[in-house]
Amino acid sequence: MNAEIIAVGSELLTPYRMDTNSLYLTEQLNQLGVEVIFKSIVGDNLRQLVAAAEHGLFRSDILIFSGGLGPTEDDLTREAVAEALGATLRRDPEILARLEQRFADRGWRMSPNNAKQADVLDGATVLPNPNGSAPGQWIAGQFDGREHIIVLLPGPPFELKGLFESEVRERLRAKVPPTHLFTRTLKVAMLGESAVDARVAPIYKRYPDVDTTILAGAGEIELHFRTRAATLDAAEARADEVAELVEDELDDAVYSRNGESLEQIVSYWLQMRNATVAVAESCTGGLLAERITSISGSSRYFLGGAVVYSNQLKTEFAGVPEEMIHRHGAVSREVAAALAEGIRYRCESTLGVGITGVAGPTGGTADKPVGLVFHAVAGDSGTEVVQRTFPGDRKRIRRFASTMALDMLRKKLM
Repeated sequence: MNAEIIAVGSELLTPYRMDTNSLYLTEQLNQLGVEVIFKSIVGDNLRQLVAAAEHGLFRSDILIFSGGLGPTEDDLTREAVAEALGATLRRDPEILARLEQRFADRGWRMSPNNAKQADVLDGATVLPNPNGSAPGQWIAGQFDGREHIIVLLPGPPFELKGLFESEVRERLRAKVPPTHLFTRTLKVAMLGESAVDARVAPIYKRYPDVDTTILAGAGEIELHFRTRAATLDAAEARADEVAELVEDELDDAVYSRNGESLEQIVSYWLQMRNATVAVAESCTGGLLAERITSISGSSRYFLGGAVVYSNQLKTEFAGVPEEMIHRHGAVSREVAAALAEGIRYRCESTLGVGITGVAGPTGGTADKPVGLVFHAVAGDSGTEVVQRTFPGDRKRIRRFASTMALDMLRKKLM
């Protein structure tokens, strides 16, 4: 079975509110073996809500609405679903009595508009809301010759989650045929999206029953391989069959297959090697140190470091010779190596990392454009320096640079 989620509320179409309910519902549905094939956000407009409900009934087996069940004039989910189904609304006296009692218990007088929260679609099962006043509704039956399940849930996340877990999950489990979804995720560092796809598309195209998704970030790629089967073991085995072939193709560019971040992987390797690290950062301004120390227990391997923006501090804190900066410039291969070697010596760490570059948007030249970054990792076996020119704005360039440095650490430790 497949599902569709419709988030209701004009506030979700502004820059100030985000639809988080659909993320939660997708996770819950996937755990039941239900694939979400469509999500939409619809404002508080009756005609648009009716159209969304009609389209949802045409393409989806399960239709879940979140929001629009409150007492105000712009809460229109019940009315829209009733019109789409050709059903009528009736005012339930028991719900109305509970609403009145809820207000009385708080010493408040219930305004008349609250009574609309007691309106129930004919044939619907009322779902008590343990955390709010608006109950949910469950409708199951034949519509246009197909079996459908329609669920109306309140919009506040605390209410929606409580109601779903107490009233909806087991109802769905009883209706959904036994099936399991599984997704294997490979994470790849410092390869471009198109380059990755060119190498792995010939592999995943041989598996039409496995859905492949490629997601790109600043220096990181995620490959999602998703399939369904009668058992979880069978689904996992099929997804892993594709993932293992892709992993062989991409070799050491793949750093995780179980969801770990690059910072976590570097943490594992540092602890496995009983190694320590210190950093000297210029253009990243401490971002690399922040990412390393975001992992609990990082004090076991991260000794510290310095943000050395000025040339003077490059010399004082990391021991970069003044003459080297004058000759090659602060943004140079030589200075990056000296930063890594100097901070390693000063902190007495196993490895030292140096980063220097032009994060922009100003400061670039023809020879050293915005986005140019030199990364260095120093250790007993010598110092490796990598030069890259990254695209994007200041934030994106800094993220790329810190990712590059982490990946160099990972490979050095491997």
